[in-house]
Amino acid sequence: MEKIDKPIIVPWDFTEVAKNAYMHAVNFSQTLGSRIALVHIAHDEKEISAKEKQLQETASELDKEFGKRPHCIVKEGSIFHTIGDIANQYNAEMIIMGTHGIKGAQKLFGSRAVKVVVSSRIPFLIVQDKPVTDKMENILLPIDFKKENKEKANWIFHLSTRLEAKITIFKSHPKDKGFRRKLLSNMKYIENYLKTRDINYSIVSCEGKKSFKEEVVEYAKQNNFDMILIMATRDIKLADYIFGAPEQYIIANEYNLPVMCINPRPMKIAGGFRATGSA
Repeated sequence: MEKIDKPIIVPWDFTEVAKNAYMHAVNFSQTLGSRIALVHIAHDEKEISAKEKQLQETASELDKEFGKRPHCIVKEGSIFHTIGDIANQYNAEMIIMGTHGIKGAQKLFGSRAVKVVVSSRIPFLIVQDKPVTDKMENILLPIDFKKENKEKANWIFHLSTRLEAKITIFKSHPKDKGFRRKLLSNMKYIENYLKTRDINYSIVSCEGKKSFKEEVVEYAKQNNFDMILIMATRDIKLADYIFGAPEQYIIANEYNLPVMCINPRPMKIAGGFRATGSA
């Protein structure tokens, strides 16, 4: 099997939404100079041989259509864990996954996309539609009072430099004094970090008339942002899936906006597209 390093991984289930994700991956690969790997998760080891053949045929079709032949990986396992394991094994730059959003029974049991995201330390880009632009040049970054927001500083730096993107920080408007102090601490940390690195960014405050997650999505749509960057809640629990974590709402946004979601970790993460250093 061909050895590749730091690919862009696209989970592949032979659906139209997976193809949408591949189209996004082609755009990112042109900017980052990365290979693309299709990953199909088989339910049973007996399926692997047939799925490998089918995936190779798909790779040939994608090569003809987009001029980019992907690497193919088929593994037995669960999408909730195996995709993240493969991404770590291949030192992936990112994972780009297509989703239909939250529909039907998923409203009760939570978005599959969120469950897959929290299984990996690799950044996930969740897409619901085809790309509307070749490059992610304008990125919206929501910041609230949660302490893991400080970890976004490194991501702002890496996204703005690797993608040559402009970052707009969208600041929450908490009513609680304690939350306001935590938000101020997060903003002070992030601004100090960015000012020493000459990063192209601006800051906008939300109005506070609706929930923060609603204002994030509406502001992104109204101002034509290419992508929203969010940090998953650390140690997200089953209750968050059932009752609707903010990440779940933003990922499955009604405007089909691409959302990059990062699972916060206490340790340093080095190499490739992923953030380095302490945050």
